[in-house]
Parts: sequence; C-alpha cells; structure tokens
Amino acid sequence: MSSRAATLVDQPAENDLADGFAAHLCQWAADAGAAPAALAVLAVAGRQLSLATQGGDVCLPLAELAAFFPDRSPAELAQCLLASRMVAASGDGEPLPLLLDGDGRLYLYRYFAYERRLAANLRRRAGRRIGVPGDALRQQLNSLFADNAQRLGPRADWQKLAAALAWRGRLTIVSGGPGSGKTTTVVALLACLLAEDAGLRVALAAPTGKAAARLLEALRRRAGELPDELQARLPRESYTLHRLLGVTPEAGRFRHHAGNPLPLDVLVVDEASMLDLALACRLCEAVPDDARLILLGDRNQLSAVEAGAVFAEISSDPTLTADGIAELASLTATPAEAIRPPAAIAASPLRDCVVWFTESHRFASHSGIGRLAAEINAGRGSEACDWLADGSDRSLRWLADDGSDLAPATRQAVLDGYAHYREALAQPSDDAEKWRREVFAAFDRFRVLCALHDTARGVQAINELAARPLQQASGDVLPSTGRSPWYFGRPVMVLRNDYLLQLFNGDIGICLPDDDGEAMVWFAGAGGALRPLPPIRVPEHDTAFAMTVHKAQGSEFASVLLLLPERSHRLLTRELLYTGVTRAAHEVGIAGRRDVLIDACARRTRRNSGLLARLAESVA
Repeated sequence: MSSRAATLVDQPAENDLADGFAAHLCQWAADAGAAPAALAVLAVAGRQLSLATQGGDVCLPLAELAAFFPDRSPAELAQCLLASRMVAASGDGEPLPLLLDGDGRLYLYRYFAYERRLAANLRRRAGRRIGVPGDALRQQLNSLFADNAQRLGPRADWQKLAAALAWRGRLTIVSGGPGSGKTTTVVALLACLLAEDAGLRVALAAPTGKAAARLLEALRRRAGELPDELQARLPRESYTLHRLLGVTPEAGRFRHHAGNPLPLDVLVVDEASMLDLALACRLCEAVPDDARLILLGDRNQLSAVEAGAVFAEISSDPTLTADGIAELASLTATPAEAIRPPAAIAASPLRDCVVWFTESHRFASHSGIGRLAAEINAGRGSEACDWLADGSDRSLRWLADDGSDLAPATRQAVLDGYAHYREALAQPSDDAEKWRREVFAAFDRFRVLCALHDTARGVQAINELAARPLQQASGDVLPSTGRSPWYFGRPVMVLRNDYLLQLFNGDIGICLPDDDGEAMVWFAGAGGALRPLPPIRVPEHDTAFAMTVHKAQGSEFASVLLLLPERSHRLLTRELLYTGVTRAAHEVGIAGRRDVLIDACARRTRRNSGLLARLAESVA
C-alpha cells in the first residue's frame, strides 16, 4: 500500500467509507450466489481497495492483499475474487464493480477504464508526426536560442531540442525543476508556431488558479525579447483546467470532451504533476487529435491529491529513437552524437515525446537551495542535514527544534517572516489601489509550509500564531462566524471552486478596507487587477499564513519556512521535502529534528498504478 494510503487506517471517516463499500459489495455478491469463501476474500479486498484509492493509489496489487491471507497465494485469491461475481477479468466484456488485470492488479472498474482510455489517447498522440520543417524554422530556432549556444558550446541545448520536439509532434512532456527553462522553451516554441500561422489558437492552463496565473506571468516576462508582432499574438489569458474544460451541473462532467473537443490548436499545461488520473483522462480526450498537447511539470514533485501519479509515469522514459535523434539533429543543427538523453526510470512507449531538463538556472547545483534539493532528491538525508547546518550559505537556515511545541526560535522565525507584511498593512497610502498591491506583494514574500494540518506544528496552530499580532492590533472587524473571524490583514485560501464567483481552490484573498473603510476580501483577478468580495460571500476557506506543502504546489515565494513534524510520519516523504524546499526562490529555512529529516529523505512516495502497462498494451 502507498505511504499515504497506509495512514488512512487510523482515519474514522475513511474507514467508514471503506467498510460501507465492502458491505455493499458483499451483499451484492451474496445476492448473486457467491460462495462463503469468495465473500470472505471480497470483503477484505473491497475494504483495502477503497482505502488504497482514498490514499492515492489507482489499484491494489494482490501481493498486498495476500498479507491478510497468509495461507493463500495471489493466484488463489484471484480465483476467489473472480468467483465472487463482483470482479471481472480485464478481457471480460461485461463491466462489474471491480476488475482484475492480467498482472494481479485489482481496480475499481472506473479507474481501470480511465487508465485504458488515457493510455490509448497518449499512444495515439505519440504516433502522430508533423511534416518536414522548412529553413525558416531552423533559422528561428537558432535565433531564439542563440544565447544558449554561446553558453553551452558543443553541448546539447535541451531547451532548443524540446522546442523542436514539440514542433514535430502532437505530444510533448517536459520535466524539470524550478528555473530549468520550461517556460523559456514554451515561449520559443509558440514564437515559432505563431510565426508560421498567426491564427493559431493557443491556450494556457494549469490545475490551480495560482499556477495558471504564474504561467501567464512567466510567459509574458520571457516574451519581452520577441518582436512586437509575435508578442501581440501570444495568449493574454490562462485558465484552470476545470474552467477550460467547462464545468456542468452534473458532477464529474465537463462541457468539452471527445465528442465536443476544445477549439484550440495548441494547449500548454503547467504543473502537470498535479494531474490525477481522472482529470488527465478527461483533459486528453477533450484536446483535438490534431492539436499539440504540451505538458510541463516536475517528476520529482508530489503527485496529485487524488488517485494517480500520471506525470511521474508518463515522463519516466526520455528515450529518443535513432530516427528521432536524426530529425532533431537536423532541426537544431546539433551533432547527433551530442543528443544523449538520460537513462529511463521505467520503459515506456512514449519515446520521442519526453525531455528532462536537469540544469536549473535559478538554483546553482553546488550551493544553496539547489544543492539542498539535489541532496533530498537523491535520498542523501545526512548530507542534506550537514549542508543545512553548515551555515555557510545565507540562503539556508536550519532551526534545530526537537519538541512537540515550537521552540522559541521557531516561533520567532514565523513572526519575523511576516514582519514586512505587517509593516505594509500599517502604512496605508492615499493611493488605496497601490497600497493593496503592495500588501499582496509583501504577503507573497514569505510563507510557512507544514507537512500536516493538525498538531502544534501544523497549519492550524501556525495560522493562530501568525494571526495574533494582527488581531491584537485591529480586533475583529466583523462578527465572527464559527471559526472564521475577520480582521484587516487576514489572508485566506479558497478551499472549494466557485465558478459563479470565478474563485478556485487555492486562490488567495486578503481582508482589507475598501474606499469607504468597509471590510472586503480582495482577490487578484484577470491581469492582476484586485477585485473585492464581501466576507460573507467567500466560499469555504481557511486562514493562509501557513499551508500544507500539497496546497503550495504551483506557488513560489521569496522565502519559505518548512516545519517538520515532531516525529517521523508516513506523509513526510522525499517528494514532500523537495516540493516544499523548491517553493522558495531565494531563502529556505527548515525547523525540526535531524532524524526526522533523514527519515523523510529515505521515504519515497509509491503509488500503485498500471498506466505503464496500459500504455504497453495499447494500440496506437
């Protein structure tokens, strides 16, 4: 079972759901005439599969189920499940609630269907190639990546190669850490495409509103050196994936799908590591077959909160075929012998579609955040701790904190981190709009990230600590509603999409006075303009001085303080540490115990899935 799924054993709500599902399965099986031996296995399998999917797994291997039946082999368990009349084999035509594939993976039927549909779609895209390029494209690539050519010399320019790869194919998957050049590559690609066809329909999207806004901002910054006519053709808006697909009143249904595809020629999706299996399937099916789909992400980051680790799987093999290398060499004027991609983590049929960016232009690999991230990624916990404690790099700070409650130095670090924010709040100017923007900018300079929500080192406790100075200074400006007091300067994070209000899970608002002094919650809208909303209308939300690392995905802050739990925890993994550390652009502090950090570096997130198997068996 995955590390996250294992934690659900102690969660009453998840246990109740799993028990209820297993009970229904067994009742249906008994009504269908299943034998007692089959019912006994089905009851345990249904419960464990429910827990596994709630924990992020797509399926349950029979080898894990066998731990509950030490006297039976996986093959015997498979026979019992198939005899229960609630489990279909993968070749069966009639759908049943559960499905067992040929490699001993047990699925909820819908998840197997998602895997199979997604795999078929990706294989079909991977097999589609575009015609022979002209000399104009080669010249434009050389011009756009001229600075890289001077810096790299005879080495391969993987940004240029990725842009060429995306020009020649319908599916491109680019994995790289922060500052590795993904956005720069997209700008160059779009410049090439729009120079060829000024009417090309291009869309930008990401799983969250914050990530979508950051993608658009980054694209605008990188596009500054393009000719004015090309800059004018670039997208002026970005979308959350749910908004792009078009939410309908029916849960889980979108307006755009295979039968009503999106009206676009190119779709760029950032932070694709946050895609769960169901959303990835629906997204790919909604993109026209002849459109280019470009997925950007970081395979080392946390996977989606929901079931699946789609991006990590589909980006696992950066292999280029001999024909692919020859075409890229011709397109980019790169010697074929210099085009040598890294070794695959796992073999995949998506060859000539995947590129890994391994060089960060934001973090030097030998110093600061870059070196810390590399040590964490490699599982070198002791080395990461030593580098943190060394103190020679001013971008890093280690706060040894061994107690269940925060140490005084850690508490002070939380309060000091928001000092600039409190100062901005305390200095309003005659230009109210400018002041509000300054307050937002000051708030985004620092964030506390936690591994857990509860406990004295979790999100709730840190929010209470960070809020206290502002509450004492201003008092509540509106009557409290349950656990939602309002005071000037209170930052909140939206926890539920509200398409009528155009607010989405992860959006940040700040309670500030309007021009009449009334308390309003201000959110950044299209183009960065701030729009007010009465506090009573804000969808489900929480105070946002601190947030979990999961919630911080897609965000970037100048400085981050990462709080570790007081003891090792299954949720504290290498991927979580890496994601938390790389949310910081300039400074990162980590507070906790050395042994907890070392254990986290050694613990990898593992999600059970069969997507690579489905890709291997799909027919393009």
